[in-house]
Amino acid sequence: MLVPYARKNHNVSNFNPFHDFDELERAFFSDNALGEFKADIQEDGDNFVLEADLPGFKKEDIHVDVADDRLTVSAERHSNFEDKDKKGNYLRCERSYGSYARSFDISGIDAAGIKAAYADGVLRVTLPKQKEVPASSRRLEIE
Repeated sequence: MLVPYARKNHNVSNFNPFHDFDELERAFFSDNALGEFKADIQEDGDNFVLEADLPGFKKEDIHVDVADDRLTVSAERHSNFEDKDKKGNYLRCERSYGSYARSFDISGIDAAGIKAAYADGVLRVTLPKQKEVPASSRRLEIE
């Protein structure tokens, strides 16, 4: 279920001297070459809207899959480095290549109505809320 999120306030009273070490450890031991992409989820009337930053990806290299109340966004960036390096064209190569994958719990979402669009490096996924079915009640006969 999508839940509200409050951005952390990074002020002096919340200072943690070990924060950078924690981040370094997460990055170093991550099994994902590119790390996690950043995403925002907001409520918009009858929908939730997920916006994920995926700059530099081609639309055909991004996949959005829905299964078992989970929405998974995956993307892969291919490298031409090996081919160009044989010609000696690169002096430095710092950009990362590989794949991203991230999943979100979408219980309470009408999975059949999910829509996705990609423009200007941002993936926008519209997640319609399930319509609430009024609880029905009935009196049972006692045998």
